Amino acid sequence: MEEQTKERIRRFRLHSHHLDDWYPASLAEQAAGACGLQNSPPGAWQTALYNRVQGLSLGQMEQMLEEDKTLLQAWSFRGAPVVFPTAQSPVFLGALAARGGEEWIYTRGIQLALDRLHMPLEPLLALLCQVLDRAEGQVWHSKTALDQDLARQMLPLLPPGKEPVWNSPSPYGSPDKQTLGGAVVSFLLRPCSFLGRIVFGPRRQGSPTFAPYRDWVGQVMDPGEAGERDLVRRYLHCYGPGAPGDLAAWLGCSTAQARRLWQLAAGQMEPIRLEGKTRYLLAEDRPLYQDPPAAKRPLVLLGAHDPYLDLRDRAVVLEDKKRQRQVWQTVSNPGAIVWQGEVVGLWRPRKKGAGLAVEGTLWAGPAGLEKDVAALAEAYGAFRQTPLGQCTITRE
Repeated sequence: MEEQTKERIRRFRLHSHHLDDWYPASLAEQAAGACGLQNSPPGAWQTALYNRVQGLSLGQMEQMLEEDKTLLQAWSFRGAPVVFPTAQSPVFLGALAARGGEEWIYTRGIQLALDRLHMPLEPLLALLCQVLDRAEGQVWHSKTALDQDLARQMLPLLPPGKEPVWNSPSPYGSPDKQTLGGAVVSFLLRPCSFLGRIVFGPRRQGSPTFAPYRDWVGQVMDPGEAGERDLVRRYLHCYGPGAPGDLAAWLGCSTAQARRLWQLAAGQMEPIRLEGKTRYLLAEDRPLYQDPPAAKRPLVLLGAHDPYLDLRDRAVVLEDKKRQRQVWQTVSNPGAIVWQGEVVGLWRPRKKGAGLAVEGTLWAGPAGLEKDVAALAEAYGAFRQTPLGQCTITRE
C-alpha cells in the first residue's frame, strides 16, 4: 500500500476516532459511542476518553458511568468489558446477539461443559435469562460471586439427574473455586449481556459489581435491526476501508454472523480498491476519506487497548512486524506513542510510590519528540491525580 494511501487512511481514522483535535466535554458521549471504549485493563476506558475530550476529570467520568448512567459498561464485542452510551445499548449489545443457529460470541470453549452435561447451549441460556429476569434489586460484588450465585439459582431448574455434574469441579481451572455449573454461567454471561440481562455496576474495593440491566438502567433493552446495521456503520466509520472478515475479527463473531450483519448495511456502502483487493467505505464517508483533515494534535499517548489500536490492518499504522508484536501482545499491552497517526514508540505508565513513573521508547518521529512525550506524560499524571515522577524516554 502506498504511503500516500496509508496517510489518508490514518488521517481519516484519527478524525473518526476523535483523535485529530481536542473535543469539548459536551461531546464525551459522542466520542465514547464512536466504536465503544474497551475497559480491559480496568481504567482503559478513562484513558481513552481522556485522549479524546478536553477538561473532563476522573470524577466527572465516573459520574457519567455510575450516577448519571449516560454511559454504561457491559460485556460487548469479543466478550470484553466496553463502555458506551447507555442509549446505544441496541448497537453495542443487542446487535451482537446470535441468530438462526449462529455461534454466540465468547462461547466456543463451553462445549466441554456441555458434553459433560449432555445439554445444548440454548436451553441453558434460556434458564440463565430466566434467573436474571427474576433477580430484581440484586447486586453481585464480584465476578466469582456472580458465577456461583447464578449457578446455584439455576440448579433447581435443570433436568433431573444433572446436579452431580453441575456441582462437580470446573474442568477449566481453579476447581477449588469454581464448579462446572459456575463455568457454564461464566461463558453464558456474555450472551446474557447481549440480550440486555446483565451489566457492570460501580467498582468497589478493586472489584466490579454487577446488576441486572433492567435495574441499573431503569428499563428493558429494546434491540432491533437498526442497531445491527448501525454497528456495521460504526465499524466502517472508524476502521474503514474494511471488509466482512475484518468486521468478524473486530467483533469476535462467526463468519456467518459477520456476513449477516454486513448485508444489513451493504446498501449504504461503496467499494474501493486497495492493493488489488476490494474494501468498503460508507458512501457518506467518501468525501471525508478523499480529503480528511490534517490532525491538529500530531502527538498522542494512547493507552493499552485504545480503540484506534483495535484495527485489523495494523500495517497502516505500523509497518514493522517485529514492532507490531511489541505493541499488540497476548496480555499486558503497552501504550502507544502515536505521531500523525503512526505508532512511533511505546510507553508504560506505572505507580511508583506516590507518583507516576513513565518509561518510553521511540523508534521514529522528529527530533525533540522526547520532550513533547514527557509533557504529555506529565499531563496524564495530573489527570490520574498522580504527579509525574520519573520519566525516561529513549530512542532505538
